[in-house]
Amino acid sequence: MKKFLLSILTAVLFLSACSSGDDNEEQVTGKDAFDRKGMLINIADNIVMPAYHNFASDMAVLKTTTADFVASANVNTLLNLRSAWSEAYITWQTVSMYEIGKAEELSYRNFMNVYPTNTTGIEANISAGSYDLTTVSQQDEQGFAALDYLINGLSDTNTGTIEFYVDSSDGAKYKKYLTDLVERMDILTTTVVADWTNGYRDTFVANNGSSATSSLDKLVNDFIFHYEKHLRAGKIGIPAGVFTTETFDNKVEAFYKGDLSKTLFNANLSAMQDLFNGKHYASTTTGASFSSYLDFLNTIKNGEDLSQIINDQFDLSRSKASSLNEDFSDQVKTNNTPMLETFDELQKNVVFLKVDMLQAFSVRVDFVDADGD
Repeated sequence: MKKFLLSILTAVLFLSACSSGDDNEEQVTGKDAFDRKGMLINIADNIVMPAYHNFASDMAVLKTTTADFVASANVNTLLNLRSAWSEAYITWQTVSMYEIGKAEELSYRNFMNVYPTNTTGIEANISAGSYDLTTVSQQDEQGFAALDYLINGLSDTNTGTIEFYVDSSDGAKYKKYLTDLVERMDILTTTVVADWTNGYRDTFVANNGSSATSSLDKLVNDFIFHYEKHLRAGKIGIPAGVFTTETFDNKVEAFYKGDLSKTLFNANLSAMQDLFNGKHYASTTTGASFSSYLDFLNTIKNGEDLSQIINDQFDLSRSKASSLNEDFSDQVKTNNTPMLETFDELQKNVVFLKVDMLQAFSVRVDFVDADGD
């Protein structure tokens, strides 16, 4: 009798284990069934590469207008140079989050857009006439912020700015440094774009697994790192003094231009939301994305689709930022509260992206918390 009961118990346990195993297999198969490769193809072909090609075109215009200004420094060529710089800076916001492949290898973002710039170092380089812009120690003496100083920050007037470049003793040095900075930015950009075009795109798409070194794992981590450090903290939190006991009105993007910082913020925020939704560059068409992956996994939080929660929070952040001054430096100095409120809205999506989305994707965080940087 005991043997009979033991046999029945064993059979029940076996059937239970088989049932449980079938459920687990179904869950794993469901996750693996999402077409990661298709998502990577959409991101590479319809978002990343078109954005890079457009940015490269803007850099070419910036290079041309720089050469025109150096050849003949006058009000017209200065205004053209400033316009090209602004356009390239705005387009930069659509590619700055892709610190993968050659961009990661070159530390592309840090050479292109460290701010605030080191004006003392810039003037020392100009005075010396010799410098190595490839060294890490020179990252805050180059890039968009350094150009901002050289074309917007030398004087309050157009005539005063031009005088630095036509001065009989130092004008040639200023022209050389301006030219070298733009040339450096153009070379870096050309190198990154060429890498995507000549092989890295295929490598990126083929690496469609689920390991810590897969394209999805790296891209998602880079996406969240950029959102947390460069968008939330860099553009808003640090100037607003979120991580310290004082504000820093001089640590905003495009400090010398002044009225461009809000435009840059909005461009970057929109580019990040577009990537999340798989929205094709400069188009309304969408494809496979982080958002559709979450929907495929039926990721629910508090009774609502996580993808919708994240999109709603992007929109709430944009809405809160709409009240900000075009010049974030002026906003910090006159009324910092809207900056703090914008930061709070941005912070809410850190949790949704960094905790909930990563958990759904079974991706681990591969970077140290960006707070306080």
